[in-house]
Amino acid sequence: MTRERFISEVRVCQGRLRRFLISLCGDAALADDIAQEALVRAYITSERFSGNFKAWIFRIAYNCFIDNLRRQPEPAVSLEAPQAMHVPDAAASDGAFIHEELRMAMALLPEKERTAIALHYYEDLPIKEIAAIMQIPSGTVKYYLSVGRDHLREHIRQ
Repeated sequence: MTRERFISEVRVCQGRLRRFLISLCGDAALADDIAQEALVRAYITSERFSGNFKAWIFRIAYNCFIDNLRRQPEPAVSLEAPQAMHVPDAAASDGAFIHEELRMAMALLPEKERTAIALHYYEDLPIKEIAAIMQIPSGTVKYYLSVGRDHLREHIRQ
């Protein structure tokens, strides 16, 4: 892949990549750091790349996110199942709060469920592409989506 093509591909997907990382870690500054690390890693190996650029760059970013979790003495985002959290009634709030409520509920999900949901619903990726990014079978992606939706419902209803 040429430098120009790499830059062009990055321009097309950088907003989606950043949104994906923010949905995983909940911190825009950390998401930007992880995205930068992912883009550097991708650029270094881009001359050997051929295939679906978006899936490839998302996979690298996901790996960078996991690496970041492992480097932290106490993860900012838990890999374990979270404790339930009380969220005020969305009906009594404005539309912006509904999105905040969803963001808070997403932060409570285990990392694999949060990743599958973010890729499927925020980035509109098909199950096969999510499976490639997460390096898991398609059936497992479907499981994480199903369980993640159930967990989101539980967290939002409380």
